[in-house]
Amino acid sequence: MWRCDSRSLLFRVFYTLLSSVLPLASLYLLKLLVDEVTRLIDTHEAVGHGSVVWIAVAFCAIFLLNRIVIALSSYNNDVMQQRLIDYISNIIHTQSSRLDLSYYDNAEFHDTFHRAQQEASMRPVQVVNNLMNGGGAVVSIVGVVVLLVAGGSWMVPLLMIVAVLPSFFVRLGKSRSIYRFRRETTQLSRRSNYYSTLLTSYVSAKEVRAFGLAPLFIERFVDVRRRMVKEIMRISRWISARDILCGVIETVALLAVIALLAFQATSGAITIGSFVMMFEAFRRGQGSMTTLVASISGLYDNKLFLQNLFEFLDLKPAVVSPAKPTPFPEKIERVDFENITFAYPPNSDGQTHNVFEGYSLTARRGEITQIKGQNGFGKTTLLKLLLRLYDPTQGRITINGIDIREFDLTTLRRRVSAVFQDYVRFFMTASDNVRMGDVEAMLSGVDDTQRVQSALRLSSADEVVDRLSKGLDTPLGRLFDGGEELSMGQWQRIALARGLYAEAPIVVLDEPMAWMDVTTREKFWAHLDELKKERIVILISHL
Repeated sequence: MWRCDSRSLLFRVFYTLLSSVLPLASLYLLKLLVDEVTRLIDTHEAVGHGSVVWIAVAFCAIFLLNRIVIALSSYNNDVMQQRLIDYISNIIHTQSSRLDLSYYDNAEFHDTFHRAQQEASMRPVQVVNNLMNGGGAVVSIVGVVVLLVAGGSWMVPLLMIVAVLPSFFVRLGKSRSIYRFRRETTQLSRRSNYYSTLLTSYVSAKEVRAFGLAPLFIERFVDVRRRMVKEIMRISRWISARDILCGVIETVALLAVIALLAFQATSGAITIGSFVMMFEAFRRGQGSMTTLVASISGLYDNKLFLQNLFEFLDLKPAVVSPAKPTPFPEKIERVDFENITFAYPPNSDGQTHNVFEGYSLTARRGEITQIKGQNGFGKTTLLKLLLRLYDPTQGRITINGIDIREFDLTTLRRRVSAVFQDYVRFFMTASDNVRMGDVEAMLSGVDDTQRVQSALRLSSADEVVDRLSKGLDTPLGRLFDGGEELSMGQWQRIALARGLYAEAPIVVLDEPMAWMDVTTREKFWAHLDELKKERIVILISHL
């Protein structure tokens, strides 16, 4: 929080202290006010003859100041909370984007990621709230104890503290139970989210309707939720029964305090003003004790759940840049896959198998290197290895004879332009869809319309953009207002334009013509002949 917004944190501490002290001052002024009014009644003096007016003015001034502090504190809390949410979200996004692709092949990673995402937006904020509320409660409790002891009663603060202890232990037990439940049901929670996404996502909408899958997914969603809710209800019943018992104990303590203070007041040991002050102090103290218990148990609760966030942040990528990377060659002549053996990470049963064993391939500038094979042959895996999304188990990949593991990772990926078979449809403008092929150029703000048009022409996507109502400024897809939907073939051409916009010396195209009509394929082949003169072109396709 200090790294995120130290100014707001300091204000939070200041406002917390003020909001804890001001009610105590008003309590003392209330005692003075009651005692002064009682004196005036006993002496039959008019209100104006005593100090009651000044006490009343001070009491109202503190009331107004307290309201101002609450308003300022609320605004400051909102600012701090939003900044902290953004700060933690940025940490999550950064960590997610730097981890190896191999993590996504592991169900346990998805559990870890899911738990981290669940807690990231709220737990750090709750920790700060717990700390501030707990600190404020401590200040209030100390003040209340001082007022009560100064008023002549040490039994009242003792009853106040003892009465709240059972509630403290119940809350700790609740935190442990909920944490265990959330951790043990991560898979169920992810599965329920998955069924919900299938029922509501645009991507799956067509097949869900075409095959009438909605009743099936609804039934499975309800079944998963029923299993989770059953356990939640069991925990809730356990907690509610003990909360009622705690309420009984606190009520008995309240009754004992009323009796004690009433006896002292009627015996003349304390004034009526002291009776009012001490009774209200006890009630405020009870409230502060409850707040303190909630804050401490909340910290314990959030500590347990924040372990999920730190567990995710502790993950380290295995595919990294070398400490002293080799400069990337200016002119690329060849790419070699030398005796490549590769296997994806093992599944939850520990099973795996080699996708390649001793595979070799050479791609040269000026040629179109075609890789053809059946489904599951591993064609796309070669592209992932070239981009170092994974590293081979054995063998090596070289560019101009240099092992690609010697290059800076970011530089390597910028020099290899990849168009995947399962390309992403970005629901942004046509211009953004193309220009994301070189994000540095995109963010530079330089006018690169000619470069965009060249990429569109080479991919035969210029015809697609020409038909759009706002040309390059047209939002694609119907997810947001003003968007226009494209066919799969048109989306594929936009994806190709994105890959060609990068102007990288190595171009790898994974099934680039899968959705193209005959005329478009002929044009694209002609453009490939143009591309191969200055670049290495690797074309992946089915047999």
